[in-house]
Amino acid sequence: MAPPRRPGARPPEQPGPPVQGHPQPGQPVPGEQVGPGPGQRQPERLRQRSPHGAHAAPGPARQVLEPGQTPWATEPESSFSTWARRFFRGLVVAVLLLAAISGIRSWISPNRTPETVVGGQTSFPLDEARAVATRYSISYLTWDEANPDARPAQVGLDLAAGLDGRAGWNGRGKQVALIAYPGEVKVDPGGVAAVVDVRVRVQQYYLKGRVMTPGAMAWQRVSVPVARTAARVVASGPPTFVPDGRAPLPDNMPGAGVPDDDLAAATIKDAEAFFSAYAESDDKVSAVASPGSSIRSLNGAVKFGELKDWQVYTGNDNERRATAAVTWKGVGDTTLDQTYTLTLRRTVATDGAQRWQVAAVG
Repeated sequence: MAPPRRPGARPPEQPGPPVQGHPQPGQPVPGEQVGPGPGQRQPERLRQRSPHGAHAAPGPARQVLEPGQTPWATEPESSFSTWARRFFRGLVVAVLLLAAISGIRSWISPNRTPETVVGGQTSFPLDEARAVATRYSISYLTWDEANPDARPAQVGLDLAAGLDGRAGWNGRGKQVALIAYPGEVKVDPGGVAAVVDVRVRVQQYYLKGRVMTPGAMAWQRVSVPVARTAARVVASGPPTFVPDGRAPLPDNMPGAGVPDDDLAAATIKDAEAFFSAYAESDDKVSAVASPGSSIRSLNGAVKFGELKDWQVYTGNDNERRATAAVTWKGVGDTTLDQTYTLTLRRTVATDGAQRWQVAAVG
C-alpha cells in the first residue's frame, strides 16, 4: 500500500477556450455585482498564528512532497539498539519455549515442595524404648511365689501408671530372667506407640518335694508394647510371646569367588602357622602376620587343633581373600570348629623372596 499523500493545494485550473454562454473563471458574469456591496466588508486574509506573536517572521515553507515520497526521514540505528532489540526478541522466544516444555499449568499452579515431615520412626526415642522394654521383660518374666510382692514392684518401674502391676501372673511358681537383648522397634504410624522385640534367657524352677529346684535354661522371645509420654517411654501393657524359629539364608548371599587352588596349596603351611600363633599371643601373631597389620590374638583362650579347610580365591597380584575352617581345642576333650574369613597380602623380602601373609581377620 502506498503511503498517504500529504494534502496540498489544488493546482490552479488552466483557462480553456471560451465557451459560448459560459463565462470564464475570473470574468464577471453579466448582471453580477463586482466588489463588495453596500454594508459588506472586504474579505480579510487569514493571518498566520504563531507562538511568537502576530508579527513574528514566518517560518520556512515546507517542502512539497513528491508522489510516493514518505513524509518522514530515516536515521541510522545505533549498534547497541540493534543488540538490545535482538536480545529481548531472543529472550521472548526462550521464555515461550520454556513455557511449552514445562507447561503453563505448572507456572499458574506450581507443585509446592512439601515441608520436611518428621515421621514417627525418626522422632520416636528408639534407644529409650529398647532400654525400657529390656528391663520390663526381665521384671515380667521373673516371679517367686515365696515373695509375691517383689514382682509387682519391679514391673511398676516401667509399666504405665494405672495398669495392673500383677501383669497376668497368678502368684504361683518360680522363674528368674537372667539377661535380655532388645532388637527391632516397630513404631506405629502415629508415632506414639511401638512394639519392641526382646529375647530373654530365663532360669526355670520346678518343685521337687517342697523345694524349688533349678531346671533347664531357655531362651524366650517376647514383643513388648511401649508408648511415648510427655515425661518418658513406658510399657503400655503385658508382653506377648512370639516364636523364635530358624530362617534359611537369602538367595542373594554373596559368593566366595573363584578358587585359586595353586595359591591355596602354596600358602597352607603359612596359614597353619598363623592360627597356631593366633591362639597364643600378640607377639607371635606379629611375627607371622603381614607387616603393618594390627591383629590381636586369642591370648590362650583356646589351643590350635588343626586347619580342616583352607581356600584362597582369585584376585589381584597384591591382595587376596581366603577362608579357613579351624578346629580349636577347649578344656578337656572339647573341640569347636569355626570358619574364618581372612585377607592375604603379598610381601617381598629384601632378598626378593615373595610371601603371602595374613593382613586382616574377618
